[in-house]
Amino acid sequence: MNQNTDFIQSDWLPPDDPQRVLLHNVVHTRQSQRIHLPALVVYIAVISNDITLEQECEHLRRLPGQEGIMVDHLQHNFLRLRLQGYTLRWERHTEFTSYSLVQQLPESAQLGATDPDLLSSLVLPNGWLAGIPGRTFAAIKLVMVHGNLKSPEDMLLSARNWFGERPVVASLVGRNSRSLVVTDFMLRDSGFERMLVIAPPKISVTRAGRIAQRLLEIETYRIMALRGLPVAKKLDSELANSEQQLASITDQLKNKITSEQELLDRLVALAVHMERITIEHMYRFTATRAYDKMITQRINELKEKAIPGTQIIGEFMWHRLSPAIAKVEDTAQRMGSLSERISHTSALLRTQVNILTEAQNQQLLEKLTHGQELQLRLQRTVEGLSIAAISYYVVSLILYLTKAGKAAGLLVHPELVTGVAIPLVLLVVWRITRRIQNKFLK
Repeated sequence: MNQNTDFIQSDWLPPDDPQRVLLHNVVHTRQSQRIHLPALVVYIAVISNDITLEQECEHLRRLPGQEGIMVDHLQHNFLRLRLQGYTLRWERHTEFTSYSLVQQLPESAQLGATDPDLLSSLVLPNGWLAGIPGRTFAAIKLVMVHGNLKSPEDMLLSARNWFGERPVVASLVGRNSRSLVVTDFMLRDSGFERMLVIAPPKISVTRAGRIAQRLLEIETYRIMALRGLPVAKKLDSELANSEQQLASITDQLKNKITSEQELLDRLVALAVHMERITIEHMYRFTATRAYDKMITQRINELKEKAIPGTQIIGEFMWHRLSPAIAKVEDTAQRMGSLSERISHTSALLRTQVNILTEAQNQQLLEKLTHGQELQLRLQRTVEGLSIAAISYYVVSLILYLTKAGKAAGLLVHPELVTGVAIPLVLLVVWRITRRIQNKFLK
């Protein structure tokens, strides 16, 4: 099967998912290097968030005979170049890009040397390393040589001399402790740190490549994990100030010495501030935890064994790295806890505001009820007066009508008729008024 094809057409299967081949071949894209000892591995990792593939491709074209490299060749974020006398491996990750050069180790830098110069033997064009686009955060010179490990103590003594008698950490790695890894984790004036691997003569090229890859990844991930530490330290004072503000708001909420609206405005501003901090920095803290897990995994894969009197790499990492990781995790938890407390305080304030609002609404409702009662009483009073007024006018009309009848010669007594009509008029007017009211109240 051709691993470079985008689709596989088969008469035996349904059509491929568009990502099938890409995802299937992920396991083949970053295979370990095959390193023939003795070898010099020069590794550089740069922060490349603001570096484009075009810029990195342009720099790779500056290598002898690589003018034909295209951006499409970098789409899988991995490229291995075999050049005359060396190989170069390019890898692009989420936050950084790494360059690994593997070449023959010069005789002057073999195990018997003392603090040998390594950079003068590089086969890369002059200035090519310095021209890599990005900002350097890891630079390692890894030397791999053969040695007799029947006496690890003697090999460690030779390694100490090779490091110029600097303090070192060392581990026997592999299931049968077949290789010795020595480093001092110190930056030299050149900007590089050094690692030394002493392997038995029969070590395979793939085994040597896996050891080199794990060591380089451990150091790369260590520095990437520590990128969260300056952020955590920077946030200390900011989080302390936010905690004081929240405590002040809570105290004023308890003592009711400040209006709820003012407290709510301050609480909203504090919540917005914490949300901004979380958005800006939580990714960095999450990345630190992820890198720390990968460091632990790579160290476990080394299967270290100690040489008496010498600290192993895993122990060194645990003592030096764990306080920094704990600081980052504590800051992340502190941010989360503060955000939760702000939410709780906001809920309490909203509850108090709701209670006060309900009390005010109750008072307003009572006032409205009392006003309606007064209005009803007034309405009944006006209703009585209206019946009396209407009845008066009706009775007056009857009186005038009977007087007119008497003047016309009718045998009527106006005062008597009017007096008899008064109760009837009152009753009729009252019935008509009630009927009108009932009609409009329905």
